[in-house]
Amino acid sequence: MSQSEKTVPEIRKNVVFDAPIEKVWSAVTTAEGIEEWFMPNDFEPVEGHEFYIKSQFETSKCKVLKVDKPREVSFTWGEQGWVITFYLKDLNGKTEFTLVHSGWGAPDDIMAPTSRTQLDTRNTMNNGWEKIVDESLRKVVEG
Repeated sequence: MSQSEKTVPEIRKNVVFDAPIEKVWSAVTTAEGIEEWFMPNDFEPVEGHEFYIKSQFETSKCKVLKVDKPREVSFTWGEQGWVITFYLKDLNGKTEFTLVHSGWGAPDDIMAPTSRTQLDTRNTMNNGWEKIVDESLRKVVEG
């Protein structure tokens, strides 16, 4: 495989929450729940639903791709080709939660509207997701 055909690796975060799967599912599949730990949005857990996520930088168009209650939900995020997937697994009253942020391009590709590369953006977002999942979402579902 040539360097130009390689893509930036997906981001994967895996944690176990001391919370029932129903509570975690609600936190990651309702607009109110997502806003509490992530960003303002108008998400609905309906395949094909188009919604927005409002970050400090822009308002991104998104679309729900898959809903498999209470095990999996995925959606597109913005125009970059990103796909965000949440996997949930019941562990007898606790919940294993995995976030996957895929859809990255070649490492040196520039991400519009920024002047940053895919790899640089991925590394920054990897750190961001770490804090969002392990601190912000944990606080919501375990609080």
